[in-house]
Amino acid sequence: QLQFVESGGGLVQPGGSLRLSCAASGFTLDYYAIGWFRQAPGKEREGVSCITSKGSPNYADSVKGRFSISRDNPKNTVYLQMNSLQPEDTAIYYCAADIFCGRATRFYDYWGQGTQVTVSS
Repeated sequence: QLQFVESGGGLVQPGGSLRLSCAASGFTLDYYAIGWFRQAPGKEREGVSCITSKGSPNYADSVKGRFSISRDNPKNTVYLQMNSLQPEDTAIYYCAADIFCGRATRFYDYWGQGTQVTVSS
């Protein structure tokens, strides 16, 4: 089955950090752009960050300066380092693949089950 497996979520206090992992299963992610998305209760899924196949990062304005995306192709994994977390970052975080960054969510593929991030004191 071709999909991503997300991990690394959890409960963290405001101002804390988490590192999410997105491991590809059944395919190699070398030639894909990989996006991180999140969906909070009652809200639409939104793009958080994306990294191109060549390693160029892109970020939503809401996470610029706090989140950092990276990829390790030999490990077939993409990471999202999240610092200075705030309650509004609470959501289920997903990763998915596309040809390049910047397209609408519907073009992304290989969605995983997501990992829950909860920021609360």
